[in-house]
Amino acid sequence: QVQLVESGGGLVQPGGSLRLSCAVSGSIRSIYYKGWYRQAPGKQRELVATITPGGSTNYADSVKGRFTISRANAKDSVSLQMNSLKPEDTAVYYCNADIQRSSAHLPQNYWGQGTQVTVSS
Repeated sequence: QVQLVESGGGLVQPGGSLRLSCAVSGSIRSIYYKGWYRQAPGKQRELVATITPGGSTNYADSVKGRFTISRANAKDSVSLQMNSLKPEDTAVYYCNADIQRSSAHLPQNYWGQGTQVTVSS
């Protein structure tokens, strides 16, 4: 079974840093990581950062200059480095990707299970 698995969340004080990672489990033919999203309690899921296959990045205004999205050299995982964290960054963070399981399958969109990030003193 193909899954996206996030890791790296946790509790951090304001001003601190966390690094989230997302990797795929299971056998696949190709993966196109689309980016990171987050959802705070009582709010809609929102885009945090995206990265294209060519490496171009885009960020929500609220995280520009503080967050950095990147892919591993093998391009089989994607990370989100989060610095200068604020209480308003508290949310469940999700990884999103299009995955083609094999040549017999069309690409499908996948979400990870989410990882909790809590910024609090």
